[in-house]
Amino acid sequence: MNLIKPFDPWNSKLCTCPKKFSLSPYTGCSHLCLYCYASSYIKNFFLPREKKNFLERLKKEIRKLPKGSYISMANSSDPYLALEKKLKLTQKTLEILKEFDLKIMIVTKSSLILRDINLLKEFKNIVIAISITTLKDSLAKRLEKLAPLPKERLNAIEKLAKHFKVVCRLDPLIYPLNTHHIKEIVKELKNRGTSQIITSTYKAKPDNFKRMLSEFPEYKDLWIKLYMKEGEKICGYRYLPQSLRRKIIQEVREIVLREKLEFSSCREGFSDLNTEICDGSGFFKD
Repeated sequence: MNLIKPFDPWNSKLCTCPKKFSLSPYTGCSHLCLYCYASSYIKNFFLPREKKNFLERLKKEIRKLPKGSYISMANSSDPYLALEKKLKLTQKTLEILKEFDLKIMIVTKSSLILRDINLLKEFKNIVIAISITTLKDSLAKRLEKLAPLPKERLNAIEKLAKHFKVVCRLDPLIYPLNTHHIKEIVKELKNRGTSQIITSTYKAKPDNFKRMLSEFPEYKDLWIKLYMKEGEKICGYRYLPQSLRRKIIQEVREIVLREKLEFSSCREGFSDLNTEICDGSGFFKD
């Protein structure tokens, strides 16, 4: 099985990403995000491990890619999870990738990326995406139990934005848990140097929905009503009702545009609201 794979193997009808490849040195993730969807299809997801013979296989596969290929690191894991501090596989991967003519997107929740800032500067075509769900440490500790705190990610954005285009994945939007603080979050992200906000609503899978209900029992009745009774099933996920989803996404869009940032939504079916390519790759150099 190849390490470098075409993105979106499910061919989701709501995916508007350009053609790209996905790459991760690790299987699984240590952030323990309650809302994680990947835990539904990756065995022992919260027990991350390195991929077997990763560097040797990568050196062979990377030579087969066409020049200018777009690689996203990483989509079902995090290139800067806790294990990276010890193994440094992401760092070693970047040392290999920098020798090729590629477009690189780094997607992470971790401030550990700052360790590699000088290495990242050696890339000709790179965009950084930092994910954030809330500015409140107390809420983040419940939602993303072992991920770096929001203040650490904001610090990373500020330092990275001095050298790279940084986009922020403001997701998932969990109604009404974190949807009434959007204005505050967007303003802070702009102040730190973010160029684009990418957002999406929480999509329920059986395992992550169980975790969410257990941690936030006060929303149990509302979420069962919205997701299981009134919501819709799309590509194996339970979505909020379309009218509510569009209302939430439009509200975020209005706030983002007032701050004069680019906006996009991810897998919502509302591409008409986007002002830039949905995944932030519009900032790659031609």
